[in-house]
Amino acid sequence: MLAQVGETMKATPTIKINECAGRWLGRVWLGVVAREKQAVHWLVGKSMPVVVARAALWIIELGLFCVLLYAAFWVAVLLLFAVAVAWVGHSLLYLDDDNKQEWREGHSGFGLYDKTEWRHDMGDDEP
Repeated sequence: MLAQVGETMKATPTIKINECAGRWLGRVWLGVVAREKQAVHWLVGKSMPVVVARAALWIIELGLFCVLLYAAFWVAVLLLFAVAVAWVGHSLLYLDDDNKQEWREGHSGFGLYDKTEWRHDMGDDEP
């Protein structure tokens, strides 16, 4: 990125949030890989074959992934249910649009009229 006329270059560039988050995720991933290697070495130290130790860790990871996927599925179902309830509630509020009143010029002059051309003045006791 080129500097505009009159701007000076900074000695230390600004690190954006997404770059900082990417570096953090990279460090977390390296930590996870290191812990996995430690777990494999620990299991091998307990006289378990390397292939079986890695397979056991993969099975555990697959199980955790399935549990997270199951939880995400039910969260999505609840979210869809909430959206459906909100949608139905909103449509029920505006279901009676046939008797909607609006301000306009009618046969009795400017006023609040309904769809049956009936004028409703302020202070009328009739609905």
